[in-house]
Amino acid sequence: MTGCRYLLQPILGTIEGMTSSSAVSNPASNAGPNAAPATASKADAASALPAGHPLMDGRTADSPLITAYRGGKPSRRPVWFMRQAGRSLPEYLKVREGVAMLDSCLRPELASEITLQPVRRHDVDAAIFFSDIVIPLKLAGVGVDIVPGVGPVLDKPVRTAADVAALPQLTWEALEPIREAVRLTVAELGKTPLIGFAGAPFTLAAYMVEGKPSRDHLGPRTMMHADPETWTALANWAADASGLFLRAQLEAGASAGQLFDSWAGSLGLADYTKYVAPASARALDHVRHLGAPLIHFGTGTSELLVAMRDVGVDVVGVDYRLPLDEANRRLGGNVPLQGNIDPALLSAPWEVLEAHVREVIAAGSAAPGHVLNLGHGVPPETDPAVLTRVVQLIHSISPE
Repeated sequence: MTGCRYLLQPILGTIEGMTSSSAVSNPASNAGPNAAPATASKADAASALPAGHPLMDGRTADSPLITAYRGGKPSRRPVWFMRQAGRSLPEYLKVREGVAMLDSCLRPELASEITLQPVRRHDVDAAIFFSDIVIPLKLAGVGVDIVPGVGPVLDKPVRTAADVAALPQLTWEALEPIREAVRLTVAELGKTPLIGFAGAPFTLAAYMVEGKPSRDHLGPRTMMHADPETWTALANWAADASGLFLRAQLEAGASAGQLFDSWAGSLGLADYTKYVAPASARALDHVRHLGAPLIHFGTGTSELLVAMRDVGVDVVGVDYRLPLDEANRRLGGNVPLQGNIDPALLSAPWEVLEAHVREVIAAGSAAPGHVLNLGHGVPPETDPAVLTRVVQLIHSISPE
């Protein structure tokens, strides 16, 4: 059941108590900046993916990836890698020559080509859409860029109620380059699913408050307690921006959607549950009605897995720090898992890496479904031939 809405009950009261401050223009609603997500409306809930969508016309519904995400037995063990499209591939470096990172995300033909490269090379069971979590900010008109060696840097941090109120709206029309890139990619993928993605509201808001990457995220963590109303308004803005970004990808042809919370590991469970989970649920509210499997992944989030599931997702991604059998136990054994090969072992001797991959498969065997992945992204120095060999190994092991 996509969205697992029954899991939302533990945090519904918190969600209802939050101050709504949507700052995203949705095609289904022009209700203004103080409205709840338009995707929660009856009209929107009645909609679904178009008949020509890969999940609806038979191209990807029975693929190994989607079968595993839905708890079925796939024809082969599915595997894909976070950051599989990017710096580890020489063909990526070639097509990116002279093109800034965010510009490459907004050129549909280029973004599509980069998305397709690892599928051609590695025979992975999914493509992950090539983009960046700050693209919704840029498309909304927020000043942001990717600084080499640093990461996302904003022209002006967002730290006060006035700063939040001044944030521009992300419009559906502004997302057309994203939809076009997805359409081009899906046309080439055939039966291989495309996974759409978005940054989770906490990670996006953390960048906005700090104005750049941070090790401890003291700014957003302080705002939660010192100025909870402003934090809620900012988290809701980020939730609606990310939710609309993900919706554009899914409606244009992506067969699943993943919410990345890169920085949630800096939070304790109480703060995550009170100040972050409601916004993550709000982001996913934009796409629940579409029926595509939804995945939630964070780094350093071993103690948050249950709360991350409870925002209402179908699959939980697990980083390399926690064995999958323990993650499965904590989650009650009723949710498919994704992960969690340690990226550090990609440079280890093959016999060490092979043994580790087999251990990950064994640990994930008790879960209702298991999609092999890394416990984080592909390091840029990774030998692409190693990734191809890992895929071949995984495909050689029959699904149980």
